[in-house]
Amino acid sequence: MARKFLKDTYTIIDAFPVKEKYNLVDQIRRATTSIALNLAEMTSRTSYKEQAHYSEIAYGSAIEVYCAFLLSYDLEYINQQQMDEIKVRIFELSNKINSLKNSQYQRAELFNNRPIQKK
Repeated sequence: MARKFLKDTYTIIDAFPVKEKYNLVDQIRRATTSIALNLAEMTSRTSYKEQAHYSEIAYGSAIEVYCAFLLSYDLEYINQQQMDEIKVRIFELSNKINSLKNSQYQRAELFNNRPIQKK
């Protein structure tokens, strides 16, 4: 889901004005990429607490992307329909990440942050 969102986001921001290439466009690219990369990094961690940390970073990046798109809407780089679609997708993605993070923290408490048993 994060990878698909990244791909779709890149398509949207490719239409932004050239003057935003090193400002909003760059910020949105980095934050959107951060979502996917932190979720990937999470999978390599050996405790639920460590995993939750990376989920928390991914969640924060999703909120950052949302804010950047709100600014883009205010600046009229995207229209209302695009903003509505982005909002739905970011909320869906961020809610899933937040649920994952909460589950990881609960598991960390339950297992006293013991290393995860790999099968």
